[in-house]
Amino acid sequence: MLIISLIVVFAQTEFKDQLVRRDGKIIICRIIEIGDDEIKYNEQGLRSDILIGIDKAKVEKIVFADGNEYKIDNFMGVYEDLSTQRKNNLKFNLFSPISGGYAITYERSLKPSRSFETEIGLIAKGENNQMDMPEAHGLFIKAGYKMMRSPDYYMRGMKYAHILKGSYVKPEIAITTFSYDKPEYYYDSYAETKKSGSTTKLALMVNVGKQVIYTNAFSIDFFAGAGYAIGKPDPDLHYFAFIGTSSDVSFIMSGGVRVGFLF
Repeated sequence: MLIISLIVVFAQTEFKDQLVRRDGKIIICRIIEIGDDEIKYNEQGLRSDILIGIDKAKVEKIVFADGNEYKIDNFMGVYEDLSTQRKNNLKFNLFSPISGGYAITYERSLKPSRSFETEIGLIAKGENNQMDMPEAHGLFIKAGYKMMRSPDYYMRGMKYAHILKGSYVKPEIAITTFSYDKPEYYYDSYAETKKSGSTTKLALMVNVGKQVIYTNAFSIDFFAGAGYAIGKPDPDLHYFAFIGTSSDVSFIMSGGVRVGFLF
């Protein structure tokens, strides 16, 4: 009974150190070693000869059994730890209102270097002299899978600066549907009439771009894309979600700048 009591007392006093992670999780353990890049410890419930290592950048501080605290000075910032980074991004297209559309984009990180992005746009007015279509009402939707560029080589200790930051390629599907009133001019009689109609276009595109993140809260996304629209092209219409380039070929292009806020 004396031996059992000593074992119980020793077990209660041995694992009294607290390792506080940057995501808020607390690990009760016994700290063995604090290195330049890694902290090693024994975890309660495992054999004493098994050492577990944790990246030092993921640790906020260590509270030892005697009450002393050791704070980790991470000069690169806490954003190296992906668990503390914001994975949702709400973005606004700066140039959509110029063409008569108002677009909002939502991006969700799925895992490092992969994210899903969808955009919804409201077509409120299509006033543009070149497309000669002063009134249009409808909407467009885009959805794409973003794949960020991998580095040419890897080094030990290399980490993502931010899970949503970097150059990328994004295959995308887009659909636009709207009704319109298009004026038609008869120069021989100087008469003007209005032609009403509606159109729906489906397009497949590939976008390339780069997204920059500031202080885990603000983003700027530059992108350009090209692809093909399904259906007979109409050179007299502007599709808002993309731009047609020829009356004979359904080749389309897109591009813009999005400003976003992370949450």
